[in-house]
Amino acid sequence: MTSTVVTNIGELVTVDGTRGDELGIVHDAALIATDGRIDWIGSTSAAPAADRSVDAEGRCVLPGFVDSHSHLVFAGDRSAEFEARMTGTPYDGGGIARTMAATRAATDDELRALVGRRVAEMRAQGTTTVEIKSGYGLTPHDEARALRIAGEFTAETTYLGAHVVPPDARDDRAAYLDLVTGNMLAACAPHARWIDVFCEPHSPNAFTEEESRRVLRAGQDAGLLARVHGNQLGPGPGVLLAVEVGAASVDHCTYLTGEDVEALAGSDTVATLLPGVEFSTRSPYPDGGALLDAGVRVALATDCNPGTCYSSSMPFVIALAVREMGMTPAQAVRAATAGSAAALRRDDIGVLRVGARADLTALDAPSYRHLPYRPGVPLAHVILDGR
Repeated sequence: MTSTVVTNIGELVTVDGTRGDELGIVHDAALIATDGRIDWIGSTSAAPAADRSVDAEGRCVLPGFVDSHSHLVFAGDRSAEFEARMTGTPYDGGGIARTMAATRAATDDELRALVGRRVAEMRAQGTTTVEIKSGYGLTPHDEARALRIAGEFTAETTYLGAHVVPPDARDDRAAYLDLVTGNMLAACAPHARWIDVFCEPHSPNAFTEEESRRVLRAGQDAGLLARVHGNQLGPGPGVLLAVEVGAASVDHCTYLTGEDVEALAGSDTVATLLPGVEFSTRSPYPDGGALLDAGVRVALATDCNPGTCYSSSMPFVIALAVREMGMTPAQAVRAATAGSAAALRRDDIGVLRVGARADLTALDAPSYRHLPYRPGVPLAHVILDGR
């Protein structure tokens, strides 16, 4: 076994609720990890010897960010669509078809290289765990291929055959739904942990409540865990459906009713907020602070994708959550670590405690407050990875 001690941590953000405050902060701290797991936390002066040593030089150290919502397996470019939105063209989900065509045309090696670059970009900004969805192939072969490639980079893979109804299937939605819940599901389930659906009655390309329920139940019957894209373009059934089926997370939550908030607060379903999407689509930001006040568990993620948020930066997401969504810096950091871990039903990541995975991100700053305080500045980098 190989052990590593990290010393001279000016501010250790454990996000461990047993330490008494929201972020479980320890000052002048040290941490020892052995074979990818944390086995000691204490003061630098009391740190035992280890096989190797890392000097944090007074920096802030926190859990590696957990990005619980991304769409990294894609080819092509949609920057012109972004430009159009900035001049008033509304988003309706239809641009996914352009990405689908480019992704289907790409080779395995081309997609693998693209995903690898995007994951490396995330890691360079402090992310140590990422969820990756399919959804840009929309045939049994292409969806399974996307999940196999995603699985080379993460264990958190999500089957999203119900992203939209592709153009070549819009004359027969029923047949496409049969495919998503039948042969496509059979091809993809061995390569996925999760199933997801874009439940959005405000887009003609997405899925209704009943269609979404059928997709999720079929996935659960195949052994997959549920997630939901919901309430992005307007009020809708996504949140209540997610709670009904016991989904780990309902993502976007841009438009919520009082009933939605009450249902979330009384459930184990996490509300995953994606402020980069609101930034990139000129949509209203959800009130994350109000959700937390209501007792809802909140996560933050990038939704890195070519259409509505081509950003891989969790620090940027944290800054937006503080500036635009009514969250304090502490709440935003917690949502980007332990909150997003809960959205993946994980308790071994997003927190620094004995037994947890030794995923450590350091900031070139003395405090976590610098994440929203210095937006756009590359402060975060991974210094230890428990994988």
